[in-house]
Amino acid sequence: MTPLIAPSVLAADFANLQRDIEMINRSQADWIHFDVMDGRFVPNISIGVPVCEAVNRHAQKPIDVHLMIVQPEHYLEAFQKAGAGIISVHYEACPHLHRVLDQIRKLGCRAGVAINPHTPVNNLEEIIAEADLVNVMSVNPGFGGQKFITATLDKVARLKELILRRRSAALIEIDGGVNQDNAAALLAAGADVLVAGNFVFSASQPEQVIAALKKTVVTREV
Repeated sequence: MTPLIAPSVLAADFANLQRDIEMINRSQADWIHFDVMDGRFVPNISIGVPVCEAVNRHAQKPIDVHLMIVQPEHYLEAFQKAGAGIISVHYEACPHLHRVLDQIRKLGCRAGVAINPHTPVNNLEEIIAEADLVNVMSVNPGFGGQKFITATLDKVARLKELILRRRSAALIEIDGGVNQDNAAALLAAGADVLVAGNFVFSASQPEQVIAALKKTVVTREV
């Protein structure tokens, strides 16, 4: 299969954000990944609705918003109006996850669930059929540039089995430490969407890096 590639603007040059969004537009990337951190759910504060609006003014590709925040249900409509096409909330932050996913869908967005590295995939057993996307965190959320957690590969395989068994249409997204060294293994395990931040934006030729990730084609039985 050919993966969807979602460069993360968390690693972009915020002083030249329009330039970096236009680079993504020109590239073979499929989505623009947008990480929101509140300093409560994760130990960092990043970007919010006004920056999403700014990105949307220049974006020609869907904006994939990842809310690493508490009480995300209070901000869903604001991010939808700011341009989000996909919104993911954390399993660990949502005691009423089914309701939140329904709320996202009613706003006209694709609804995603994100899970931290320590969260077992079987916790999604009762919700997986309601999700359009599962964002598997392959680093501990809160900071960019972290090292990929190799146990993610087995986790993705277990998640893929759950998706097939429950007849879910959910895509599997991998977020954290993705690069050319682990992309093929992730796709072989069952991943569909690769988020890449520092690997893309620290490169001297980021469009070529995105193209290389896009060409990481792995055939597997499903």
